[in-house]
Amino acid sequence: MDLYRDKDKFYVAVDCIIFGFDDDEKLKLLVFNRKIDPFKKSLSLIGSFVQIGESVSDASIRILKEFTGLQNVYMKELKTYSSVDRDPGYRCISVAQYALIRVNDTIKTLVNQKGAQWCEIEDIPKLILDHNEMVNDSLKRIEQITKFKPIGFELLPKKFTIPKLQALYEAIYRRKLDPRNFRKKILSFGVIIKLDEKDKTTSKKGAFLYKFDHKKYTILQESGYNFEV
Repeated sequence: MDLYRDKDKFYVAVDCIIFGFDDDEKLKLLVFNRKIDPFKKSLSLIGSFVQIGESVSDASIRILKEFTGLQNVYMKELKTYSSVDRDPGYRCISVAQYALIRVNDTIKTLVNQKGAQWCEIEDIPKLILDHNEMVNDSLKRIEQITKFKPIGFELLPKKFTIPKLQALYEAIYRRKLDPRNFRKKILSFGVIIKLDEKDKTTSKKGAFLYKFDHKKYTILQESGYNFEV
């Protein structure tokens, strides 16, 4: 035990980078006002310390529920941030976790009740510590993932239009895509199925609805198919 007792102690934290996509076709980041010093009341990612009796994954689940009310959010580990001077409060390393979720009215209500808030990606304010760096790193990771996995399964309704899918890609890439090229590329993947239904909420002519072909997608993914648009 003396070997452990003589070593320096430091904290381990978890920061949850939660991106949301909702009906206004904007990609948003979930933040809250930090509750402890230093930087108390400043905007921060959803985060806190890992407790002695829990894993990093368990901590992220607890922290997200505690500060936002959200549950059953599947988060992936991004990376560990361990610069010696990253936290002026005390020596602390942080394991960043990220997720992309579809924002509905229930989620909006839960978040508001807990005092958290959504910020549009284009208008993210200065966050505390190295949190802006975490956000940028996670956005880059998500862009990389789209090369191997067509986004939209969890973020769009079961039935969606190609313009709606394009809006999601544009939100993640943070740039406009040519509609004709996007449609051609997406259809070439063969992972969406055209339905005999139209969405007429934006025009009288309407736009055909599609749904994902999960079986076809699984086959292509296992073969190492490139889904980059």
